[in-house]
Amino acid sequence: MDISVSQEQGKVPVTVFRVDGQLDGQNYQSLIDIASEVYEGGGRDFLLDLGGLTYISSAGLVALHTIALLARGEPLPDVEAGWSAIHSVGNASESGVQRHVKLLNPRAEVQSVLDMVGFSAAFEIYTDFKAAVQSF
Repeated sequence: MDISVSQEQGKVPVTVFRVDGQLDGQNYQSLIDIASEVYEGGGRDFLLDLGGLTYISSAGLVALHTIALLARGEPLPDVEAGWSAIHSVGNASESGVQRHVKLLNPRAEVQSVLDMVGFSAAFEIYTDFKAAVQSF
């Protein structure tokens, strides 16, 4: 997986994470760590460009959920706790649509996973980059 980070200006500063490759148990912590560094540096609004993401596993879903919690300033799940972290993902749709984390251009195979677990209701999903940035 490759991750690149850039800044865009919407109504507020937006950090764009471009994620390419596969997001799975081997690398999901890298995405969480990078998002945590950005958050600690003052970033609060995140756009995850998933156009280059070819696969997302349950660990990848944990990463998305963890980033949403981070952006809301909530306690993060213990990802080392295994199933309890995965089960906490189920709470993502219960907490409403994420205001500070939005998704861009997920491929059909990734979109189907997002739909299956209810993330399509929990995250705003865009196909237009400028519209996504301006939505913040």
